[in-house]
Amino acid sequence: MRENQQDGIFTLTVFSNTESGMGGYSWLLIATTTLAMGMFSAGTAQAHGFEGDRFFPPTIQTDDPFATDELSLPSVSVFKNPAGGGSPATRETDVSFEFDKEILPKFALGVSETYVDLAPEKMASINGFATWELSAKYQLWENAPHEAIVSLGAKWDIGGSGSKNIGADSTSTITPTIYFGKGLGDLPDSVPYLKPFAITGTLGESVPTSSDPDSFEWGIAIEYSLPYLEAQVKDIGLPKPFKNMIPLVEFSLDTPENRGGGPTTGTINPGILYETSYFQIGAEAIIPVNRATGNAVGAVVQVQIFIDDIFPKVFGHPLFGK
Repeated sequence: MRENQQDGIFTLTVFSNTESGMGGYSWLLIATTTLAMGMFSAGTAQAHGFEGDRFFPPTIQTDDPFATDELSLPSVSVFKNPAGGGSPATRETDVSFEFDKEILPKFALGVSETYVDLAPEKMASINGFATWELSAKYQLWENAPHEAIVSLGAKWDIGGSGSKNIGADSTSTITPTIYFGKGLGDLPDSVPYLKPFAITGTLGESVPTSSDPDSFEWGIAIEYSLPYLEAQVKDIGLPKPFKNMIPLVEFSLDTPENRGGGPTTGTINPGILYETSYFQIGAEAIIPVNRATGNAVGAVVQVQIFIDDIFPKVFGHPLFGK
C-alpha cells in the first residue's frame, strides 16, 4: 500500500489482481539489473533528486532512488475493495504520513503510518491504525555524466503495531529493495528529442515472517521531462505551465511467488507532474492491468513538498558527516 500512497497522495481507485509467470526469477532480474547499471563508470552526484543535469522527480506509484530528506503531507486515499472470500465490497479510506531523513551521507531512514477507515456495504464502519513501516535507503552507485543512480534499501512492516479490528498483520514483513534511475541525456545529438526521456523503478522481494506468500514487488516509471528539453536540449518556447511539466507513465505490480498466493496485482498509471522550486503536484489515472485487478479506472493526485529546498539550514544534509 505504501507505494500507492507515498509523498502526500490523494487516491480514488479500485484494486484486485492478474496472472504472471515471474515466480522465483525475481532475484535473477534484480541481480541482472544491478550488474547492467554497474557497467557504467562511476561519477559524482549533485543535490536532491539530481544526477548531472537530470532532475528525477518523486514519482507517485513507485519510490524514487534518492536517500534524501522528504516529508509527505497527510496522504488521503479512497478506493473500493471488491467482494471476495465471504467479505462484502468495502470502501476504504486511508490517511497516512511519511518522513525520511538523511542520517549519514547518502543514507536515509524513514517512517510511515496509515490510519484506515473501512466501510463494508450495509455494515457499520470500522477503523484503526495499520502497521508502522520503517525504511532504509543507501545510494550505492552514481554516475552524473550518464544520469544514472542505483540505491539499495529495505522496508520493515512491523507486525503487531497496527489495529487488529482492521486486520493489520500480527507478523512482520521485510522487503529488500533495489531502486534505480537512468536518464537518456547521454544519447547522441542526432536524436535530441529522445534525451528528455528517463526511467526509474524499484525491484523488491517481500518476505513475511508468517506463512503468507513471498512476493516480487516491481515498478517502473517512464518520464519525458519538458524542463530538461527546454534547458538541456533546445528551448522551443513552451509557455508556462507546460515548460514545468513532466508527462509520465508508471507501472506498479506485485507478483506472489509461492504458497498459493494467486495472480499478480497491478495498475498502469499515465499522468503528469508539475514542478516548482518548492513543491510538486502530480496527477495520474489508475488503470487495472486486467479484469482480475479491477473493473474501474481510478485517479491519483499527489502533493510533494521539497523541505530541503524550503528549509536548507535544517534539511538537505545528513545529521552526521558532510
